[in-house]
Amino acid sequence: MNAPVSRDATYVADERRPRRWIVRVIGAGVLILILGGYWYASGSPQIEALLARVERLAGMESQPAGSAPPARGAAAAPVRVGQAVRRDLDVIRRSPGTVIANTMVQVTSQVQGIIESESFKEGQFVKKGELLFQIDPRPFEAALAQTQAQLAKDRAQLVSAQADADRAVALAQRGIVSEQQRDQLVAAAKALQATIASDQAAINIAQLNLEYSQIRSPVNGKTGPVLIQPGNLVQANSTSPIVTIAEIQPVRISFTLPQSDLGLILARQRQNALVAIADVKDSKGNPVSAPVNFVSNAISDKSGTVELRATFPNEELTFLPGQLVNITVVLDKIRNAVVVPHDAVNDGPNGTYVYVVGNGRARQQPVKVVFDDSTNVAIEGGVKPGDTVITDGQLRVNPGDPVNVQGPAPNISINLGLSGLDEEDQPVQSDPLQVK
Repeated sequence: MNAPVSRDATYVADERRPRRWIVRVIGAGVLILILGGYWYASGSPQIEALLARVERLAGMESQPAGSAPPARGAAAAPVRVGQAVRRDLDVIRRSPGTVIANTMVQVTSQVQGIIESESFKEGQFVKKGELLFQIDPRPFEAALAQTQAQLAKDRAQLVSAQADADRAVALAQRGIVSEQQRDQLVAAAKALQATIASDQAAINIAQLNLEYSQIRSPVNGKTGPVLIQPGNLVQANSTSPIVTIAEIQPVRISFTLPQSDLGLILARQRQNALVAIADVKDSKGNPVSAPVNFVSNAISDKSGTVELRATFPNEELTFLPGQLVNITVVLDKIRNAVVVPHDAVNDGPNGTYVYVVGNGRARQQPVKVVFDDSTNVAIEGGVKPGDTVITDGQLRVNPGDPVNVQGPAPNISINLGLSGLDEEDQPVQSDPLQVK
């Protein structure tokens, strides 16, 4: 037989119950504070549901044994809202683009020689015709002097040969010299004239090679790293460049659009209204844009897209070759559309819908999406301009339920005051916790 429970044991058990209840309330309060602060900062509906569960749990635990839980009414779900308006909405397409240099030049030497010096710094902007490298000019100067000396020699020989030819012509007329001798002397003089012309061409080549010993920039642009340093021997017309120069004023940005937009692209281009807008701003804060001046003549069979290019002046050197840039292109305009915020449109098993707020309650309204630019949505359906639509908190809303419209997230103070505790069990009061 079990021994009867003594009155002292019963008293001890009853004395422990309030203390356990106090500990549970304090623990639940701290947990509510942590979850509440995180929920407000993140706006997560999962955290809000967990917070409500903790509150219910704390409330149930605080009830005396055998008592029923408190009755709960239908709480209004907190939501944020926006307005449906009637206005024009641009049909836009967004696509990643790649910056391409207007000209990319690989600078090589046209003559063989040793690089003596460079006249710029890596990464420097250079102008067309500016000296970049100096190759040892002495071999080319010697070759030029040699051809010039040969020309002088042949000119002297031509003077003598021409005099002999003139005398032979005069003596042949008097019958002193045969016609054969006359013709040989005349031909020798003409051959020396041709030799002089060849000497002049050799001089031109030698002068050209001497000029090639100075490597100059063929374009205006920005230099890259020097790939062959001074002191090295370079070969004529080598496939290895000494340096590369990119012309980046202007630059071109290449991007693609789906082939289904080709009709809109060509129609917009015929109106000279096809403009590419980059996701960067100039020094004045204005979006950087440029007309699209190239549409490819073929559709990519791999991606089903068409390539477009726009030429940007790049006066502020915003772009560099190889840079990835998001491009926006306006292809059309929807007139007098009913427009709602993007976050107001929801997907359901029966299609898209929005929640319209009226008389403090949410009404589910099916709609048809005409165009979505990821910020605003043009819709058709039962939504009228001026209607209030829910943009945040839809997961907590059921059709016909009351809703509590919240404004922009304010700065609030959370002050934890735990009532019902004994004076010695009250926590030390401090400044309210500011949640921003």
